[in-house]
Amino acid sequence: MSPKNRSRKLFLAWLQLSRERARLLVALAGIAFAVILMFMQMGFQGALYVSATRVHQSLNADLVLINPRSRALINMNNFSRRRLYQALSIDGVESINAMYVGLGTWKSAESQRDRAILAIGIDPTKITLHIPEINQYLGHIKLDDMAILDRISRPEFQPFIEAVAQGKVITPEVNNRRIKIMGLFTVGSSFGSDALLITSDINFLRIFKTRAPGEINVGLIKLKPSAKVEKVMQALKTNLPNDIQVLTHAEFVDFEKNYWKKNTAIGFVFTMGTIMGFIVGSVIVYQVLYTNVSDHLAEYATLKAMGYRDRYLLHMVFQEALILAVLGYVPGFAVTLGLYNLTQTATSLPMTMDIERGISVLALTILMCFISGAIAVRKLQAADPADIF
Repeated sequence: MSPKNRSRKLFLAWLQLSRERARLLVALAGIAFAVILMFMQMGFQGALYVSATRVHQSLNADLVLINPRSRALINMNNFSRRRLYQALSIDGVESINAMYVGLGTWKSAESQRDRAILAIGIDPTKITLHIPEINQYLGHIKLDDMAILDRISRPEFQPFIEAVAQGKVITPEVNNRRIKIMGLFTVGSSFGSDALLITSDINFLRIFKTRAPGEINVGLIKLKPSAKVEKVMQALKTNLPNDIQVLTHAEFVDFEKNYWKKNTAIGFVFTMGTIMGFIVGSVIVYQVLYTNVSDHLAEYATLKAMGYRDRYLLHMVFQEALILAVLGYVPGFAVTLGLYNLTQTATSLPMTMDIERGISVLALTILMCFISGAIAVRKLQAADPADIF
């Protein structure tokens, strides 16, 4: 098809859509709503995965050891620290480190109710996390009962965060032990807990009194620069007992994502919400295109009588679908940016737009409109030239 014919067909498709301005605006509003719904569901799902894996992403490790029965950072089983020492004997291993993880209960005189808080105990003499704000407090958290708090915690923690930001030391209870919060860092809240607390390994064991020092949750392994990850990983799997699971850093991140994606209802709900947005948009576009084809059935029959084939008419309906998709996507995208910002401010979840998501929703919107157009165009089969003569 020549560019001139393509432009003529596009212009004709626009004329048919714009003839009923009110109908067109309603259709665009419906498509924009579907776009917003898909964007929000994908945004929540993306925020879930990002917030759930921020600690994992920042770990100073090439390989990670965990208990095979562990399910997620908020539900980590213990294993013997002895396994780390055994790993140190493997050729290619440069250093080892341990991390304690546990869900505790936050209480304070100012709080109206108890809050779930994720506590992480690290060795203050080593760099466990690639987070400068945490590392600058390593010398402080080694002191008795000292800890630091994530400043991007749920809104209920904001009064405490503001007090610490003003230079005050607050003294809440975690698991009925009085601690001192003397600093802040930035990681971000997640769906699994209301806030994140970092302290030393010794202070962690004081907070979680039932935990034994020799039972850790995460083993971190740094390799020598010349070591090959696959080779060392295979040696660890061969030499360590079956009570240990060996993961690369990237696999440990995926381990957390898979938990939220496959083992909880949250990932399913957001995926279903995206599908529902797609279906809603498809129904709206179908109604518009079907009505438009019905209203111009005589004109389509005339075109067929003049020698135009069904393929030409099908292309014209698809042109209408493409116009609807693009015009509906633009306002939906704009409104979504505002909603992302509003949601991030209200919940501290990392709701941000990225190119991949923008392209994905645009592709879904175009596909949604094309599917609706393909269904609506069946009406053209009834456009018999004999009916108008």
